[in-house]
Amino acid sequence: MPLPRPGTILDAELESPAPADRLAYLEQRLRQTVAHAFAHAPRFRRAMAAAGMAPHDVQRLGDLARLPVIAKAELPALQAAEPPFGGLAAAPVGSLQRIFASPGNIFDPQGPGRDHWRFRPALAAAGFRAGDVVLNTFAYHLTPAGFMFDDALRALGCVVVPTGPGHTEQQARIAAHLGATGYVGTPSFLHAILAQAATAAVPLRFAVAFVTAEMLPESLRHELETAHGIRVLQGYGTADAGLLAYECPEKQGLHLHPETIVEVLDPATREPVAPGEPGEVVATIFDETYPLIRFATGDLSTFLTDRQCPCGRTAPRLAGILGRVGDAVKVRGMFVHAGEMGEVAKGFPEVARLQAVVTRAAHQDQLRFLAELVADAPAEGLAERLAAALRERLMVRGEVEIVPPGTIPAAAKKIDDRRTWE
Repeated sequence: MPLPRPGTILDAELESPAPADRLAYLEQRLRQTVAHAFAHAPRFRRAMAAAGMAPHDVQRLGDLARLPVIAKAELPALQAAEPPFGGLAAAPVGSLQRIFASPGNIFDPQGPGRDHWRFRPALAAAGFRAGDVVLNTFAYHLTPAGFMFDDALRALGCVVVPTGPGHTEQQARIAAHLGATGYVGTPSFLHAILAQAATAAVPLRFAVAFVTAEMLPESLRHELETAHGIRVLQGYGTADAGLLAYECPEKQGLHLHPETIVEVLDPATREPVAPGEPGEVVATIFDETYPLIRFATGDLSTFLTDRQCPCGRTAPRLAGILGRVGDAVKVRGMFVHAGEMGEVAKGFPEVARLQAVVTRAAHQDQLRFLAELVADAPAEGLAERLAAALRERLMVRGEVEIVPPGTIPAAAKKIDDRRTWE
């Protein structure tokens, strides 16, 4: 098996500065972003006024603590009250490239420029380079993931094959025919394509893979790298904020993006957690179009406290994503919200209780919905109609099983996540 392709540092000045230089750069960008958001984002201006603050009050990273936190879970209500972006956008709609609609009724703007979501450093670290033919298996429909990577890959000089998700057999044939050397998508779907190619005796040439949107168990990474000779690195981002952190070839945590400020806070108190303790990832990005400042992602992580990474990058590192705050669970790269399930159930008065059960087999997520019916409700055709409605609303497929009364306890979680990550 050939040695893994090496990764590269895309911009040493940004990714590997001395700590003092990094701090000075972040504080300069923070001052610029706060002033811009105050001038152009109405809700941020009102939030600062309510806190008795003006832009000149934010000079250092420590001053961020005086600003309110905006939680991702608040976005649907904020955007409904103040369309289209809840007063958080700082650019007119007519200046945007695209607008996306993500699960949970959240709308995300894409501003001008190339690599708007800042994924190039992560792809370079994973070993992608100009001339690579890359299968981009993230969706290009409504949600931004497909375009996130399309823009970044093309900015690196890669050739993008916009396959999107699904159609495993066809994806294997396309990758073989085009001699694709790179893959972008979820790790479980990469595993599925490789398994399909092996079954069909189709030779693949993947050398590098960048995976995200779901957990990457080390057992799965080991299989992908040792059995197939693919360098597999992962990153962490959100549809709202873009890339926040990414792995280097050392695989010793996720380096913060050099143009991102990340806090790890107690979800209840919004105070910083102790070093090494888990908390909610709260991000500040320097985006003139959508300047999210103290944006609580709902993801749980912790900072690594050991020495600087041998790769030379000097940004702090997250240990990885440890779970979620609230009622959302990610399945096959898409968020499943308990509230969204409830909205679907309202259209089916014959359903008394509805629960999602998430399991995992052969490195693939399995989603099943359990539905209890009210007394004497007709069940004929209901499972199929309910499954279709859930798929339309949640953007992820799951089978519906009609279960006897009493199967779902009254106090049961709306989403029962039974997966393990070994």
